[in-house]
Amino acid sequence: MPELPDVEVYVAALRERILGEPLERVRLNSPFLLRSVSPRPGDAEGKRVAGVRRLGKRVVIELEDELFLAIHLMIAGRLHWKPKGAKLAARIALAAFDFPVGTLTLTEAGSRRRASLHVVRGASDLASLARGGIEPLDASRGAFAAALTRENRTLKRALTDPSFFSGIGNAYSDEILHAARLSPAQLTRNLDPGEIARLHAATRDTLTAWRDRLAAEAGDGFPEKVTAFREGMAVHGRFRKPCPVCGSPVQRIVYAANEANYCARCQTGGKLLADRAISRLLGKDWPRTIEELESR
Repeated sequence: MPELPDVEVYVAALRERILGEPLERVRLNSPFLLRSVSPRPGDAEGKRVAGVRRLGKRVVIELEDELFLAIHLMIAGRLHWKPKGAKLAARIALAAFDFPVGTLTLTEAGSRRRASLHVVRGASDLASLARGGIEPLDASRGAFAAALTRENRTLKRALTDPSFFSGIGNAYSDEILHAARLSPAQLTRNLDPGEIARLHAATRDTLTAWRDRLAAEAGDGFPEKVTAFREGMAVHGRFRKPCPVCGSPVQRIVYAANEANYCARCQTGGKLLADRAISRLLGKDWPRTIEELESR
């Protein structure tokens, strides 16, 4: 799922292309994409773009007369910039937004249609789409600590909950926790002030570094290689590969449709976190430490 760094790069690329331009036409190729009733997408046609912003993991295109197009890409949705009037690929293209300078298309791989488009009028209706989490790049250490410890959750769950923090998902939470040298299973209210300060700094540094890196990679072009698995990530998507800090194999916990990736030596004091499925299957044969795993 595109997260804060990816969405910020999309937003910057769109500002360069469509700010001040009229939206000439909205073409919907999937009835499942539109999640609002009024205003209609046709009401946006002919209105100029007044701004482009991020709202959580959504890309928001602001038009004249306080009309907003809020696009949530979910897991497999992606944006593409094409020549004006580009045809919609039958299977994966969900929508196209035609401007005088080109066409923005929205695609979604796979058969499950999770991406969404809301057309809303007014700042209050737009705000209703927000999940309530604070902006991690703007939050002071105090505000960050208050959001983090509002409930006693694991760090992985807290960082990825949009009602706690805006824009952080599965991939960058792994990278943040590795940079902070903290376990994904650590409970938020068990952190001492020094650990909270370390996590706050790691959150800002990690998200900023990846945003700037992705922007540099895109350059003047439109970001087309948006993925949750990036070359240069420390632990996310690197199960069994060496940790770039200590060389130990990266571990993972699989749960539901997600997973947490971590380095046992850097983040958990050498302890292997129990995977619900595999640890139950292996029982007493489940290795408890990285040393025991390596000896096998």
